[in-house]
Amino acid sequence: MTAGEVQRAYGARAAEYAEHLGVMEAVAAPDRELVLSWAQTLTGPVLDVGCGPGHWTAYLHEHNVEIVGIDPTPEFITHARTAHPGITFRDGQAERLDAPDGSLGGVLAWYSLIHSEPAAATAALVEFARALRPGGGLLLGFFEGPVFEPFDHAITTAYRWPIGELSALLQQAGFTVTETHTRTDPGVRPHGAIVATRNSAHRGRVTGIRRRPGGS
Repeated sequence: MTAGEVQRAYGARAAEYAEHLGVMEAVAAPDRELVLSWAQTLTGPVLDVGCGPGHWTAYLHEHNVEIVGIDPTPEFITHARTAHPGITFRDGQAERLDAPDGSLGGVLAWYSLIHSEPAAATAALVEFARALRPGGGLLLGFFEGPVFEPFDHAITTAYRWPIGELSALLQQAGFTVTETHTRTDPGVRPHGAIVATRNSAHRGRVTGIRRRPGGS
């Protein structure tokens, strides 16, 4: 899937997505606690990358986090601006943050890279490292699995990542992984989260990705 195809797929179902998933009541309590506790450790502005309907951006803003939401889907940005006035939302992509080097205190990428092949995911992680100040924080949420593989997501093809392989990709991009989390709730896909800090010069090379074609 190209970035444009993913954007169009979400645009076609943006209203439905926002209604059912674009509210904090739809978010699991452990996820709310993890993201908020992480955000409250940061110093400097935070970018919610792939903010979708804007509920995470608004939630952190309500807890006094300096935050801006970006998303490549215009329908999501329109919804977010209407639903959460007074908070900044703008068009933007993970691979092109439009932020000066070292200007961010944190990047939240909560399920923002689930439709990205390894090369695109690497480009995004390298861009996050560029925009984050040294010591700045990154929090990734994603679908976890034993091998990197595609599956049929409700919107469009998505990917599972082994937490070890995604951690290695982060290290290659210039991050130190400080925490990893996995959780499997009844009736939902396994969930993963990685907390990392920006350290040395970043690189963007993918090695050793194990793939299971046509997985589900």
